[in-house]
Amino acid sequence: MDLIEILSKEFNIKPYQVENTIKLIDAGNTIPFIARYRKEQTGDLKDTILRDLFDRLNYLRNLQARQEEVIRLIDEQGKLTKDLKGAILGAKSIQRVEDLYRPYRPKRRTRATIAREKGLEELAHVLMEQKAGEEEFNRELVSYVDEEKGVSTEEDALAGAMDIIAEIISDDVEYRDIVRNIAYKEGILKMEAVEEDENSPYRMYYDYEEPVKSIANHRVLAINRGEKEKCLRVSLLLPEERILSKLKSKLIMEEGFCGRKYLEESLKDSCNRLLFPSIEREIRSSLTERAEEDAINVFALNLEPLLLQPPIRDKVVMGIDPGYRTGCKVAVMDDTGKLLSHTTVYPTPPQKQVDRTKEQLKDLIQRYGVDIIAIGNGTGSRETEQVVAQLLEELKKGIYYTIVDEAGASVYSASKVGEEEFPDLDVSIRGAISIGRRLQDPLAEFVKIEPKHIGVGQYQHDLNQTKLARALKGVVEDCVNRVGVDLNTASQSLLSYVAGISSRVALNIIQYREENGRFSNREELLDVKGLGPKTFVQCAGFLRIPGGEEPLDNTGVHPESYHIARELYDMDLDEIDETKLSKELDVGLITLRDIVEELKKPGRDPREEMPKPIFRTDVLEMEDLKLGMRLMGTVRNVVDFGAFVDIGVKQDGLIHISHLSDRYVKHPKDIVKVGDIVEVEILDIDVDRGRIALSMKEFN
Repeated sequence: MDLIEILSKEFNIKPYQVENTIKLIDAGNTIPFIARYRKEQTGDLKDTILRDLFDRLNYLRNLQARQEEVIRLIDEQGKLTKDLKGAILGAKSIQRVEDLYRPYRPKRRTRATIAREKGLEELAHVLMEQKAGEEEFNRELVSYVDEEKGVSTEEDALAGAMDIIAEIISDDVEYRDIVRNIAYKEGILKMEAVEEDENSPYRMYYDYEEPVKSIANHRVLAINRGEKEKCLRVSLLLPEERILSKLKSKLIMEEGFCGRKYLEESLKDSCNRLLFPSIEREIRSSLTERAEEDAINVFALNLEPLLLQPPIRDKVVMGIDPGYRTGCKVAVMDDTGKLLSHTTVYPTPPQKQVDRTKEQLKDLIQRYGVDIIAIGNGTGSRETEQVVAQLLEELKKGIYYTIVDEAGASVYSASKVGEEEFPDLDVSIRGAISIGRRLQDPLAEFVKIEPKHIGVGQYQHDLNQTKLARALKGVVEDCVNRVGVDLNTASQSLLSYVAGISSRVALNIIQYREENGRFSNREELLDVKGLGPKTFVQCAGFLRIPGGEEPLDNTGVHPESYHIARELYDMDLDEIDETKLSKELDVGLITLRDIVEELKKPGRDPREEMPKPIFRTDVLEMEDLKLGMRLMGTVRNVVDFGAFVDIGVKQDGLIHISHLSDRYVKHPKDIVKVGDIVEVEILDIDVDRGRIALSMKEFN
């Protein structure tokens, strides 16, 4: 298997790009480092492509390993032929290798196994060869009757032989291909209610059918969940007679063969008892895998813009975690995120201490000079928002509020990270701090939470958690390394996402900082326990030291290129001939351009180019909305069927995929992303069900 040729064709990139990337990966380099500092070798492949290539490389290597293992296992049985070996080595997927290995795989004790133990395998082959005449076949049949082996009659012998034939058919790769192909093209998934419930979220699937070939991924996941919760019964409908007819034409070679009816019965039994259930499981598994992969990709696409939301710098922020019975937790942070004060207020039912809450919030605002209030969007958010809006109207001080998605804040509050940061604070107060800090620096705060708990996906708790965690970790790593990390202020959580830095080394960096004070240069990292030269190469370019001894330490220029950067100090960077200079300085053109960009904007934060959150002073109710009304909103989540948008009322509105644009939209991600500020028109309002339908057609 030529991995370089395969990957080059699949990714439509040049062989040298694949070859160099594989060498870099095998040498232990991280994806962020390769993407940022080895662009010459990779031909400037982006981090997303590098991760996909890395995953595909691993799959192909696993395929190779499985091919070799299966060949060895079959060879040990003395059953490996040249054609079989060629078929295994030519397999393009692990599924195909497993299909070819299936007849040789050791099985648990089956009906066919028992029949073989009774010595009936040869009779099965006599039937399948279809060469014996009636008299010859009857004599053969009688010879297999043996009381001692448990074959008392000719019927017992035939039954055992037919069990063996049924298993041979179900294991045959060609038979399986025929059934699988028809199932994918013509199969119908049928859903029924286990017990009808008009209030069930699955009621639309109570009597529902959809072709396998066209079922949407999000419906696959919804159906799976309904089945898991024992609300739905799911089955695969196949054109059984057509399949049987096609298989029969392959199985029956001699029309006049006396044992034809036994072969037909064996085929029918194989299909109903073995083949159809096996292919159904396989198809359901394949649909689930496809749907999960799509859901993970959507989650990853949503997570990136959420993490890259622009920080609101140099502002004193009040974070409010709303609630009912236990009140709303309030925390005030200075412009660096340091906790200044915290309290609990009770503006919501059952207490409804609106005036008292206003007094408390007003006191905090005036005492600490609060600039912005961040309100979590959970339980009690609406009532809290109304009180805050009333207070701001009374204060008339140019203070604004915004609604912050609090998904995962409770997870952080009860986590080890939260406990270590604020050991003396109540869990709920930590939630208010997290909400406020999410506004000040979303990336630094979100990295403290396991990515799957940040609610920007669909059915994330139903997905393969290992695959989901790996994909989301990659997104967080790419975002952290794209932005860069302040070495002297970063938390352990943030540092542990920097290329090459493990959680343990991140802790060692924090401890070194506490014992020795601020880092004054990047080279000092080599004094940190566990951070050797190899790790330094991977991480150094992503760590920033504002105000340090070396100005280049506050840029994305890697220390290995400092000598190049210094050559540029006295040049007019807007006038240089980059092609000529790259030859003079013996540096790659792409690397030179990156260095020039860094020198032009030292310490630049790429998040500054992203849309900032909408700040409000007033509040809307669903009852305030009118059909045709136009509003600005923030995209909160993007899913297969549309996008959810916060327009300032309690319930996010849905822009269905059909209303995202006048042109055809293959997937909502092609039009919007999380965090986008969009203009929408209200199409429909259902106050009782809390639903708002929106459209972007006129604005896109």
